[in-house]
Amino acid sequence: MTSEVNTEQAAWWDTAGHGWARVQDIVGLILRPYQDLLVETALTGPRRRVLDVGCGTGGTTRALAEATGADCVGVDISESMLAAAREHGGAEFVRADAQVHTFDEPFDLVVSRFGVMFFDDPAAAFHNLLRTTIPGGDLCFVTWRTADDNPFMTTASQVAASLAPGAPAPDPDGPGPFSLADAGKTRRMLETAGWTEVGVEAVDRVCRMPEDLLIPYLSNMGPVARALAAAPESERAGLVESVRGAFDGFAHDGEMRIPGGVWRVTASAPL
Repeated sequence: MTSEVNTEQAAWWDTAGHGWARVQDIVGLILRPYQDLLVETALTGPRRRVLDVGCGTGGTTRALAEATGADCVGVDISESMLAAAREHGGAEFVRADAQVHTFDEPFDLVVSRFGVMFFDDPAAAFHNLLRTTIPGGDLCFVTWRTADDNPFMTTASQVAASLAPGAPAPDPDGPGPFSLADAGKTRRMLETAGWTEVGVEAVDRVCRMPEDLLIPYLSNMGPVARALAAAPESERAGLVESVRGAFDGFAHDGEMRIPGGVWRVTASAPL
């Protein structure tokens, strides 16, 4: 692994990744509409090598490989997630900090499904990703819009605060799910990093999962899982059941319907 600058995020995600790995099929089901946005963009041209940044357990990487026939590489800082990704195969998976890592060969497409919001220095990271993209190559990522556009996430954060009222609030200017929510700022950052033809498109989707998967999901990932980790193990099941009602507004006919608002951001490497 090359030098790593995002040390705190690496340590955090390596721990949190165990929970993601346990429910990776649920996560893949929920986030499938956003994965499809990346696959849709990938299919707009021939692809030889594709890089998936913040690949996690590798579901999007594998989907891109299957759809495009390209050599796909997933990169992440979480070894626990990458271990789960490698169990499935279907692509190459590399543990590295994409903000500073130098890849052996360039890519004609760089994508990310919610993986680029956690860079310690996003401007430097996007410049580094440009360095590994061939002239005329493409960038496409999806990132969350505002908290108001994503009420399920807001509800989860409120529930977590009720479970652990003394926990420090996240830094609004630091790495996190809404760090790229300002479309204008993101556009300017990409242009400063050297990308051209930057496009920022608002996309709304409704994600779905069976209602009986909600508790396993909440218990293993996201802010509720982090709050539960601080509680005695004997109390966790009861706690998560006690907050189940906060999500009743998303339950319809046996399934959870989760509205979400994202930016689909595209750009090109200059020729």
